[in-house]
Amino acid sequence: MKYNLKSTAVLNNKTTMPWFGLGTFLSEAGKITQDAVRWALTAGYRHIDTARIYNNEEDVGQAIKESGVPREEIFVTTKVWNDDQGYESTLRACDESLERLKMDYVDLYLIHWPVPGLRNETWRALIKLQEKGKARAIGVSNFMIRHLDELLAQTDVVPVVNQVEISPFIQRCALVEYCKKRGIVVESYSTMSRGKRLSDERMVAIGKKYGKTAAQVMLRWALQNEIVVIPKSVRKERIIENADIFDFEISAADMAAINAVDENCSITPASWDPETSDKWK
Repeated sequence: MKYNLKSTAVLNNKTTMPWFGLGTFLSEAGKITQDAVRWALTAGYRHIDTARIYNNEEDVGQAIKESGVPREEIFVTTKVWNDDQGYESTLRACDESLERLKMDYVDLYLIHWPVPGLRNETWRALIKLQEKGKARAIGVSNFMIRHLDELLAQTDVVPVVNQVEISPFIQRCALVEYCKKRGIVVESYSTMSRGKRLSDERMVAIGKKYGKTAAQVMLRWALQNEIVVIPKSVRKERIIENADIFDFEISAADMAAINAVDENCSITPASWDPETSDKWK
């Protein structure tokens, strides 16, 4: 599949979502986040990901408003945090996020984590928010197969997206296959392992073949596996560099080599691991 910075995935409700975007997790509130979003939009990004718990929705909204790029051209995601889950509280939480963003709607609203006892009611609220036009599409984040099985057993509305940690070092192949079979687009965060594996010799060696960095190889690998990527950076040069992945294609042999790297190695703390922690039963 050929990609460019504005290429889009078609979601299961027929809306479209850019395959590439800017993540803002750990982007400090204020000028730092505002500048990052402005630089990204100037560089051609049209997909911005935030969340209530990131404490930077206001800055994302302000930067978008001041960018000069029409709102309808930008795909904006935010998420309901764990403390706000439940039916009525999720409806309120979305209104509060929209107020901070200074927007009438978001393009994608996600359940941030699969909170036991609340996640199904939260999903019911997301359906209502979509019906009201406050979210053009709705999905989940950090849901494993067991969480999706539970959700799909009690609703006809299939999430459009599942946003999870995926990188060459934790590929979650069974989950990716499960989602694809059900029309759920997989979106990865920490695709570059938050910078912790940029010196990995295997990634560096493959990058040298294409004149690219290890980070660019990891992002391109995800795209070629039809996984949406939202690399986070607050540095202008890195924001531009991250997006410079559309002028090469990783060969089938090199893709296979990267696929063989999988170590099931997450950078998420064990107590928060959605796959193994009792927190998310």
